[in-house]
Amino acid sequence: MKMKRQHTPFLIIATIVMLFAARALLAATFNVPRTFEVFDTLTIAGALFVLSKRYRTLQRSDWMIAILLGTIVGTGMLFATRFSPYPFFGVVKSHTGQALLRGIFTTFATLGGLVVMRQGGPVPFQAAMGNWRKSAGTILLGLAIGLPLAIVNVFALRFTQGQALQWQNPSAALLDALQPGIVEEVIYRFALWGLLWLALQNSLAEKAPWFSGLLAMLIHTYSHFDDLFIQSPLMALAMGTALALFWGLPPLLLARRRGLEAAIAFHWIQDVARFWAGY
Repeated sequence: MKMKRQHTPFLIIATIVMLFAARALLAATFNVPRTFEVFDTLTIAGALFVLSKRYRTLQRSDWMIAILLGTIVGTGMLFATRFSPYPFFGVVKSHTGQALLRGIFTTFATLGGLVVMRQGGPVPFQAAMGNWRKSAGTILLGLAIGLPLAIVNVFALRFTQGQALQWQNPSAALLDALQPGIVEEVIYRFALWGLLWLALQNSLAEKAPWFSGLLAMLIHTYSHFDDLFIQSPLMALAMGTALALFWGLPPLLLARRRGLEAAIAFHWIQDVARFWAGY
């Protein structure tokens, strides 16, 4: 049993690498789902599994917060103009369908993450713990740390895309940035991180929180480079490394040290800036 536990980290890493490699190889010939769609679905499946086993550990406020976040995401998607997600598995294409899907995914990912948090998981959710003043403080911290990097991100996008700034409606940018800011952080920085922690806590003990967080961050980061992995795998690895260092590590540290709200705020301000600038 001990030997099997020691093998768990290697099996998880091998599975992650295999999923990325298989997707890149198959995409050259077949119309396959995006990497985000694969890991989103696996994470929600994992969240539903832990929810079915430990739903009694949740408090009434946990259900309310999860439903509230899902409602915010779903309603915001109905009115989104700058944010336009890829068709989910090539099937869900309409704004209404995306709103329903993203709202449901956010709700279940939040519930799964909260189940893990109630078991001593790696990422606190200050609002769910009743720390409303601390929650507000972590949001402000995430915004303060994220704003300079958001400005850097805009100029980096201008350089890499060769497209001049095209200022957009700031209200649309503020609203639409909630989509990636909430959804991706809840799925990858809360639910997936928590699920990986559950799988690794027996084999890695004290190292499990940071190791699982690093894996979740790398999955989230490299999922942005589907096309580049097909065209130039080495370039995708290099750009993914840069993205992880500047825009992956800060929300990871914020989520672990301050709470999920800080990571959401950091992510949100990145997308506010790029949507406002026309990217």
